[in-house]
Amino acid sequence: MKKFIRRYIMIKGKFAELILAGKKTTTIRLGRVVPKSNEVIIHSNGRPIAEAKIKNVTYKKIKELTDEDAKKDGYSSLQELLNDLKNIYKTDLDINIEVTVIEFEVIKRFDEIDVKDIYLGFSPHTIAVLANRYLRDILSKDERNVVNHMLRYKNIRITTIKMFGSLNKRWVTRNILRRLLAKLMDKGVINIDQGVLEKLATVSIFWRRYLRKKIGANTSYEYQQGTLP
Repeated sequence: MKKFIRRYIMIKGKFAELILAGKKTTTIRLGRVVPKSNEVIIHSNGRPIAEAKIKNVTYKKIKELTDEDAKKDGYSSLQELLNDLKNIYKTDLDINIEVTVIEFEVIKRFDEIDVKDIYLGFSPHTIAVLANRYLRDILSKDERNVVNHMLRYKNIRITTIKMFGSLNKRWVTRNILRRLLAKLMDKGVINIDQGVLEKLATVSIFWRRYLRKKIGANTSYEYQQGTLP
């Protein structure tokens, strides 16, 4: 029976650094697994760590797996891989059981923040995907509306036109997306260290206000170029 991967791939925490370093480039799953999207969010260590593009999907029998397959999946040997599969799926592995080898390439590390980008280096669609997964219970009506439209249309222009009838309200859509980013940060889904947040506050009014709220209105915070205005 087919299984499907939609937007998320769950990976053991011990492989997180290997994925981010580009050393683990596949994941092997028991059975026939079919990705429903060409791009997925990799979840490890209790949170999303990266967005990846699926490059190839191969179906093999267990007897056809090699040490090279195991190493691409982050294991030192084929036997180590087989032992782990046995423990994960709680079953004996017949040599004729089918497995799925999903090859991927990381296209966005979530620990790399672009302070020059309005969305910190995250695409609007990725923000919507993360918000839909991790903020579902705390979204306002307007936020939910933007998330739903962005998931469907994957485009700020189309989302704005569908919601407001023209592009004149594009700034509203952008502000909501930044609010969603801030909520993802508050919830620990996206981790940004204090130094990066300081830099953001010097170039963006939105993030300046966010930092003020975070550290408290009466807290003085010094920057390299002076004090937070």
